[in-house]
Amino acid sequence: MIVKKISLVVTALFSFSMFAQESAEFSREIKQDIKLSYLDSIKSTFKKEPLAAKVDSLWMNELVSLDIYDDLTKDIQTINKDVTVDEELPTELLKQRLAAMNEKSPFEIEYNQGLENIIKSFLKNRKKSFSRLMALSEYYFPIFEDAFAKQNVPLEIKYLAVVESALNPKAVSKMGATGLWQFMYGTGKQYALKIDSYIDERSDPLKATAACSEYMTKMFNIFGDWELVLASYNSGPGNVTKAIRRSGGKTKYWDIRNYLPRETQGYVPAFLATMYLFEYHKEHGINPERAVVKNFETDTIAIKNQMSFKQIADLLDMPQSQIQLLNPSYKMNIVPFYQGEQHFIRLPKDKIATFVSNEDQIYAYVKHDTEFRSTSSRLAVKYAPKAKPAAKPAAIDNSDYEFYKVRKGDNLGAIASKYNVSITELKKWNNLKTNSVAVGRSIKIKSEEPASVKTNAVIDKREEAIAAADDKEKSKTVDQDYVVAAGDNLGSIAKKFGTTIAELKELNNLTSNNIGLGKTLIISKASPIIEEPASITSAIASNSVDSFKKKASSKNIGEDYYVKKGDSLYSISKKYPGVTISDIKKWNGIKDEDIKPGMKLKING
Repeated sequence: MIVKKISLVVTALFSFSMFAQESAEFSREIKQDIKLSYLDSIKSTFKKEPLAAKVDSLWMNELVSLDIYDDLTKDIQTINKDVTVDEELPTELLKQRLAAMNEKSPFEIEYNQGLENIIKSFLKNRKKSFSRLMALSEYYFPIFEDAFAKQNVPLEIKYLAVVESALNPKAVSKMGATGLWQFMYGTGKQYALKIDSYIDERSDPLKATAACSEYMTKMFNIFGDWELVLASYNSGPGNVTKAIRRSGGKTKYWDIRNYLPRETQGYVPAFLATMYLFEYHKEHGINPERAVVKNFETDTIAIKNQMSFKQIADLLDMPQSQIQLLNPSYKMNIVPFYQGEQHFIRLPKDKIATFVSNEDQIYAYVKHDTEFRSTSSRLAVKYAPKAKPAAKPAAIDNSDYEFYKVRKGDNLGAIASKYNVSITELKKWNNLKTNSVAVGRSIKIKSEEPASVKTNAVIDKREEAIAAADDKEKSKTVDQDYVVAAGDNLGSIAKKFGTTIAELKELNNLTSNNIGLGKTLIISKASPIIEEPASITSAIASNSVDSFKKKASSKNIGEDYYVKKGDSLYSISKKYPGVTISDIKKWNGIKDEDIKPGMKLKING
């Protein structure tokens, strides 16, 4: 009996050992089948820092939103200081508070009916806006105060940025004034702010504030009165000196106000009303929204080679919009590299730590990614057959173009990025000589080459490969949605579906790497993955890795497509070979290019 038990135990142990060995071998086989992209293989070597900074996505939206700027600008330009506003604020109490503010300020803050009307108008119509502005001020005011203190400029002038730009570094006026302090092009150049195709330092909070501080100091040396300095900032020193002459030589703002331009007459009172609301917001029930990240929680690092915001976002697992938020002076979402000059990128401190600890790998990936894109473009040209010279230039067919109406805040770089084309192409299609483009203008974006002039052999070969793959039923499908299971994380899900963590976060609006069990993640639209023709694959093999296999979508009959954030009719048409923008408009009864996330489109219906 004992011998039987011992033999059973030995047999069980041996069987368990064999099972464990087979499981280990099976596990190794699975791991070998999961091929890491070059990006993920680089990131897998990164040294991780324990510090974690979370950026509230709602607060980020506030920083790049232009709605407060539009509302406040309209208010200041149209507000009538002579119209009485019905709002609960006793005049005597207001006089006491203004007197208390005057005691601790170099500004001449005195009560008048016009100022009371503007304060009451802001309280009645703009309470919510000021709550949001106070959240933004937690990020920007420390920058302003530091710059003003160095030049002995009154710290209260920080409130002027609220009046000028609603604390939005991307704000652009109808006249072209740009940035937090609304510098015109000429004024920006006068104060040594760099403005070129890649950079506009009028949108740089640090450099633009330093320039503003220098301007204020010079104007005070001329006028000797801070209210007149503010008036000159709005209408120019020439208009202020004219008003002084017309008033008979008076040198106080309140004495010459009626001789100033109409907008400037309400400009200084709007500044003082803003100062009052920031000082007494609690008394009026204005509860400031809190900013999650402060300026002192960020830092800068010098960039040694040109890199795009997308490359940085992919490498550091952060939303591209956050990089745009912290670096508003880069116009094309690219940090350029000029010989003999240094350019910096501002990032949260934990991302700075990751960048500094892994610089070699980061620059290696950027070089690889840039060379790969460049090589792919050159190959496309190389494989294209020579086009026969035409006797006469063909007339432009607008059916081959999509039209985009330029909105406030747009630039050629942003439009080119949205439609995945180059700035050079945009300028060529629209006969533009410079990078500036007027608000309201319709920009042509080429949707696709006409069938009669298709010359790209790579596309032809890819279509052949798709047809061959359809015949042999070699295509595989990728699920659009995925439900998070126990043990999952963004890294394992990204590897499973051949994507990156950054793309998953962008698709699902995630601000951190945390995902809940049972959450449904958007992966991508179900589509076949087709192997590239051997001739093309071998041509670019030396410049790519397994992760860079191309994906193409076959033209599915009667397929429904759900519009995602960032989609356009142009980008959707590119997902379906042979489908044009005109087709999608016809099938769905669309008259213009406006589509919204979540909208269902019929493809070849």
